[in-house]
Amino acid sequence: MYTDESLIAFCQRALQTPSFSGRERQMAELMKDKMLELGFDEAVFDRLGNVIGTIHGKRPGKTILMDGHIDTVDVIDEAQWTHGPFSGEIADGKIYGRGASDMKGSDCAMVMAAGHFAAQTKKDFAGTICVSGTVHEECFEGVAPREVTKRVKPDFVIVGEATSTSIKIGQRGRAEVVVETEGVSCHSSNPEKGVNAVYGMMAVIEEIRKIVPNEHPLLGRGILELTDIVSAPYPGASVVPAACRATFDRRTLVGEDEAVILGQVEEAIARAQEKHPEIKARCYLATGTEACWTGDTISAKRYFPAWVVDESSELVVKARRGLEAAGIDAPLSHFSFCTNGSHFCGEAGIPTIGYGPSLESLAHVRDEYIEISQLTKACRGFASILAELTR
Repeated sequence: MYTDESLIAFCQRALQTPSFSGRERQMAELMKDKMLELGFDEAVFDRLGNVIGTIHGKRPGKTILMDGHIDTVDVIDEAQWTHGPFSGEIADGKIYGRGASDMKGSDCAMVMAAGHFAAQTKKDFAGTICVSGTVHEECFEGVAPREVTKRVKPDFVIVGEATSTSIKIGQRGRAEVVVETEGVSCHSSNPEKGVNAVYGMMAVIEEIRKIVPNEHPLLGRGILELTDIVSAPYPGASVVPAACRATFDRRTLVGEDEAVILGQVEEAIARAQEKHPEIKARCYLATGTEACWTGDTISAKRYFPAWVVDESSELVVKARRGLEAAGIDAPLSHFSFCTNGSHFCGEAGIPTIGYGPSLESLAHVRDEYIEISQLTKACRGFASILAELTR
């Protein structure tokens, strides 16, 4: 039987269970055990280590997926935390710990809400309810969920990231754009005998900074920001660098695919080359590979598309109706950061919303916490949304 105290205790246990990206096994096992304890019909791990719980209703209907990532960013300043990052300590109506807001509190609320709703209705609802705890979101937003979609095939998705229990109907996407310039190395006492790759990069960056970001009526302006630059060899002792590599954080809008993103940078490179024909340069999207706790690996380009769902869509209308029935005011807005919605809606085209407890600004900070009132309110909201979607 659900009680606020049982939800709080579950959240504390989750926060006492470290689950940095690639090391989520114990958190996944905790989620699976709780799902089975609450009467889920099935709780399994997939090859990447995502945990997926399923509850089948007695009547046919749509499949609703509530998704949350179970990995967290690392803790590098533990000694400076007032409340231990793995304590799950309660103080002043808040539960403290790494991942409290991003997003173990929401993970726990979704599992408890689904289990409570199934028990209350004795599973006499239409459709199927699934809850996924996905891995490696902090490294690859929306990549691990591809495996969840293959298995679950959801009709609607609720991403449980922090929204302060409002509804998010979109987000900007994210891409890591790499630009490389090539020069000719030589001794720096005779620079005229070589070609300095850094000077070439400076000219390219000057043109890239002239790119005017597109705008979207809901998501705002796109972003293209230089985040890293390094020459080779580095450090260079009396050597003119033969190579230079710069990385840009590109926050994308709906419709800005790989061709658009790279096309703008390629045009900038071409402009630089018109002024400086000696420049040799190329651009591409960064890729990454990470190890999963299962022993498998996850690899992907670092491109996670933007998405927007219409506010008049069935999912948004019913979610708002459900929250209103629970006495929860739910204004519409958009995420300021990237989420697993990049896959569900941006890639797969599945109607998706964001809804969850706590503030976006509490993610990744020292003394991260979640307010107990937000935790219990979100759980009530999840259950009310499920009730509306499974009528």
